Amino acid sequence: MNLTTSRNLTARALRVALAHAFSSPTPIDPQACASLLHACARLGCVTEGRGLHGYLITNVGYPGLFLSNNLINMYAKCGWLGDARKVFDEMPERNVVSWTALLSGYDQVNQPHLCLELFSQMHERLFMCAPNEYTFGSVLSACASLGGLPAKGQQVHVLAIKTGFDPHVYVGNALITMYSRCEDSLQHAELVFCTMPESNAITWNSMIAGYECCSRHLEAFGLFIKLQRAGAWQDRVTLMSILSSCSSFERLAPGLQIHSLITKTGMLMELEVSTSLLKVYASLGSADDCFKVFLLEMPTRDIVSWTGMITAYSQHGPEEALDLFRQLRRHRESPDSFTFSIVLKASANLATRQHGPTIHAQVIRSGLESEVVLCNILIHMYGRCGKLDCAAQVFREMKGRNIVSWNSMIKIYAVHGLATEALGLFSAMQANGVQPDSATFVGLLSACSHAGLVDEGCKIFKDMTVNHGIEPLQDHYSCMVDILGRAGRLKEAEDLIGRMPVQADSIIWLALLSACRVHGDMIIGARVANRLLELEPSKSAAYVLISNMYIAGGNQTEAALVRKKMKEIRVKKEPGLSWIEIENKVHIFRVADKLHPQSDAIYVMLENMKMRLKDKGYVPSTSLVLHEVEEEQKEEQLYYHSEKLALAFGLLRISSECPITVMKNIRICIDCHNFMKLASDCYKREIIVRDANRFHHFRDGCCSCKDYWIRQDLSITYHGILKKEMKQ
Repeated sequence: MNLTTSRNLTARALRVALAHAFSSPTPIDPQACASLLHACARLGCVTEGRGLHGYLITNVGYPGLFLSNNLINMYAKCGWLGDARKVFDEMPERNVVSWTALLSGYDQVNQPHLCLELFSQMHERLFMCAPNEYTFGSVLSACASLGGLPAKGQQVHVLAIKTGFDPHVYVGNALITMYSRCEDSLQHAELVFCTMPESNAITWNSMIAGYECCSRHLEAFGLFIKLQRAGAWQDRVTLMSILSSCSSFERLAPGLQIHSLITKTGMLMELEVSTSLLKVYASLGSADDCFKVFLLEMPTRDIVSWTGMITAYSQHGPEEALDLFRQLRRHRESPDSFTFSIVLKASANLATRQHGPTIHAQVIRSGLESEVVLCNILIHMYGRCGKLDCAAQVFREMKGRNIVSWNSMIKIYAVHGLATEALGLFSAMQANGVQPDSATFVGLLSACSHAGLVDEGCKIFKDMTVNHGIEPLQDHYSCMVDILGRAGRLKEAEDLIGRMPVQADSIIWLALLSACRVHGDMIIGARVANRLLELEPSKSAAYVLISNMYIAGGNQTEAALVRKKMKEIRVKKEPGLSWIEIENKVHIFRVADKLHPQSDAIYVMLENMKMRLKDKGYVPSTSLVLHEVEEEQKEEQLYYHSEKLALAFGLLRISSECPITVMKNIRICIDCHNFMKLASDCYKREIIVRDANRFHHFRDGCCSCKDYWIRQDLSITYHGILKKEMKQ
């Protein structure tokens, strides 16, 4: 067997060659031994390399400078830096190859401090062993790994200039990479690039990647155009870098141009390049182009390209993303944790709820159920689908949790109105030594807002800054305004907005306006309304709140003017929709909807419900119907709200042992809230309603919100009635 070359040796052939060499009475030739060590390094066969090292010690003693350098290289390439350092330290003599091999090893395993420490020792022996261009390349790469401003790298750069190695292309490429890791030193990378006497493909790639690293996408694209004009050859690394820049543009044109170039040069046959092209189309929302590349132009497909395709559709069509996932399984591809995370996120955004548990089962079968990232997404998915028990079970069974795990569960408890559980989990989180972050406090403040825990919310808001050093952001202020507003402390809420270090967004002003409507404060409400209309003159939410505020306050004239303005500028109110899933099919309802195939049965059921609930004390909240019509007509309008139709259908079709879950795109009204409460008691059913703000769990005539939300909104009703009576 020819042992003078290691390039084509496989691991099996390597073992055969070593067995032959060890059994031969003739000592292994040093050149053949070096070839075998190179093969061990290339294949990562450290066990075989250690065996060869032992053979040399037993049969030769000190293997000499040449083989010692090969041993250092083998151990370093396999990541065994302790053994490499031991060989290095025991060498009676060393040359530049010895130092460079160990320096390169430290750099490759991301130990830059040890690399620089060793280089410092080499520099002290400069008169004995001077560095070469490969030494500088490894040390500069280690400096780049340190991050931040490259102070140490600049010192190495100066030494390279003094020793005359800075013109070498290998050193220049390393300098470009190092300087471009930090935007503040990017101009030094540009200077090195412009002054290099010779360059290669790596030089151009390094500079393009440097611009990309610093989010200078236009400069990256401009440099790529210069590369084309210079007639220099671009490889797959060049194309992948420039495609990454194209993903950051808002326009599709640059990506289409690069796509054309890739097709002409035949580089589309490279799987990494075609996968990067998929990501460009996916990020720009061009699902059709994405599918065309995936289906017609890619030579082969791996799990990365499948995942890229699923990601593209998950952003715009979660149902199509799940269909692609099913195709992936039919092609017998094995999804990884990233694939599952994308699919689980897509399933959380679907109206149907059966997909999430099915994918969860596949995660378990794949042995990935202990992946923290997947568990976090499962918590989010189950919480969004209303399966609180399943979310809590995933959280409890996690073998390891990170801050996202705790935050996800706190947020789920908050949106389900379980403030006590959210605060208790926060205490457990701190007891486990997990430091809260900004998102933690958004969840806690949201929980306090939903439950009306005003004092607790104020305390948490203060502790966030004082005890945890976290400055409040827009989301924190929005929660606090909501907390204070719901409690009727409107002036405090307005003053808090005035003290914000940044301009309040529309969400914060909407929260305060809603509170003004609830508590009938027309003075602050008018100021807030004007401010909100300045920010969002074309959004319907502000107009609806303002109109409702005027009507509840008895000012029909102003309300009519607001409605008239909405028509003039063509602002349309979002129509209320409710949907319910039965036997894997989603049924959608609108107010007074009669389009459903079982419409007759639904309305008969609704009439029966109305009579039974009236016997239980149900009285329609007609004061909330904001139209000047007769009382009987108001009642009729309330009876046929979309969530009531969905509930009637659920009672007809869903087994009595199963909860009825109704989803809604806007906030549930007070009358429907009362209706659901009484229905849960009258029919002995658990009813879950997810509206635009939160979940309501109705059991035995009670709601999980403990009627805090409804009590707040009723105050404006009584206020409006009182004003009308006073006028009369």
